[in-house]
Amino acid sequence: MTQLEAARQGIITPEMRRVAAREGVAPDFIRDEVARGRLVIPANRRHLAGSSGQPPAEPAAERPYPPAGAGHPGAPPEAAYWVNQTVSQRAAALAEGTVLRGERAPRRLDPMGIGRMITTKINANIGASPVTSDTAAEVEKLRWAQRYGADALMDLSTGGRLDECRQAIIDHATIPIGTVPIYGMIVGRRIEDLTYDVILAEIERQARQGVDFFTIHAGVLREHLPLVASRVTGIVSRGGALLAKWMIHHGRQNPMYELFDEISAIMREYDVTYSLGDGLRPGCLADASDAAQLAELRTLGELVARARAAGVQVMVEGPGHVPLDQIGWNMRLEQEICDDAPFYVLGPLVTDVFPGYDHITSAIGAAEAARHGAAMLCYVTPKEHVGLPRAEDVRAGCIAYKIAAHAGDIARGIAGARRWDDDLSRARAALNWPKQFELAFDGETARALHDEDLEVDTEFCAMCGHDWCSMRISKEIAAFASGKDPAFQPARAAQRSPGPGDAGRELLRRRARMMPCHSELEPDAERARIIKARVAAKLA
Repeated sequence: MTQLEAARQGIITPEMRRVAAREGVAPDFIRDEVARGRLVIPANRRHLAGSSGQPPAEPAAERPYPPAGAGHPGAPPEAAYWVNQTVSQRAAALAEGTVLRGERAPRRLDPMGIGRMITTKINANIGASPVTSDTAAEVEKLRWAQRYGADALMDLSTGGRLDECRQAIIDHATIPIGTVPIYGMIVGRRIEDLTYDVILAEIERQARQGVDFFTIHAGVLREHLPLVASRVTGIVSRGGALLAKWMIHHGRQNPMYELFDEISAIMREYDVTYSLGDGLRPGCLADASDAAQLAELRTLGELVARARAAGVQVMVEGPGHVPLDQIGWNMRLEQEICDDAPFYVLGPLVTDVFPGYDHITSAIGAAEAARHGAAMLCYVTPKEHVGLPRAEDVRAGCIAYKIAAHAGDIARGIAGARRWDDDLSRARAALNWPKQFELAFDGETARALHDEDLEVDTEFCAMCGHDWCSMRISKEIAAFASGKDPAFQPARAAQRSPGPGDAGRELLRRRARMMPCHSELEPDAERARIIKARVAAKLA
């Protein structure tokens, strides 16, 4: 029985209870949302057990989970959202080796929900390519993604030992893992040689491994292809492009569409969730909201109903490049056409002219998408359009998208979502630097940047100094409430900084290497020597 089938029968599964605890809502609310199809819980039975691709040995009800009622540091029960935990909190949980141990794997899945009636989630993409990376590097990227806030992750590997890499990622993940099965189908063969038997065999192979959700590009139909002819960037989805080539070569309909019922039967057996791929998503602003994109969306609406009828959970993937003014309309249109299935969007990018910074251009669009009801945001990294992301790029993408998701939750009025912001603001107003860094999502980076200029926690920072600090002045004005909350006062008015940790020190070393010394501009030899020594100390 799948989560969807259980919910329709009025059953509250252990996974629904876990999601409810992590979201701070009643279990019957989660059950009803799953039954409605507005929320999905991607949770392959084998990943739930951590059985490393083998049948589970124990019933799901017997698996314990760590305490869920922990949000940001000091969060009250009504604001204890798991998604709002800081990097430090996440790192501590990941370092605990006894938590979420699998039957055979190092880790097992901690179920989470995706739907617009709960907090917005983010997805990270990783994966080896034919050019670079390997299994160990991809598992390390997974760790970075989990530490920096990813709620789900997709393995998009197209090179190396795909099965080995995929299993290693699943076995080390406590978050849902998704794949695009067609990538595994064409390793060692031309797309033109792809057969129905190969398609079904690969989908079942990956379901047995424990993959929690599949991107299946079943909505790209043969009759849609003429609509692509006038596009600036054609088909930018790898899966969509491959299937278009297959259809043109064979003169037949999309095999994923033709085999949809057979694929659904496999996914139902393992409770794998559909992530219906947007194979005709726009790859530039000029192609946004065009006839090809909308034709595919209408087919996806049909497939949502077919998946649900088969007892399979389903979400829908959305557009990649969309002008800011069109994002809200795109979100509403998907909700209408796809019967409010959770919308999982890439970005969208709101401009095309900032390669190298597309984690920023897309996070702007992602925040707007979340505000209008996108359920999960697929991150974009600085390497988008230019190369394969490394671990540092994964970090940058995750942080950009945590910002977007949290901003969306605040804008949508998720109860208690803003409490985290308010707590940090009270600490900031009180000039309580240790508390600010404890509450900050990435307090390690914030501490390092503070200490780069001033290694003392006092009533000002290096931006304004003492006399010009508006926060200090506001705190001193007796008629203002600012900075006077007794729960957020610093232990001392001034104290030496405890200093950044290893990651913070490495950040400062990198920044110091980029800073010119300019000692040659100092005419006094002794002062020039001191300048050189200070720079050298920062590099040490």
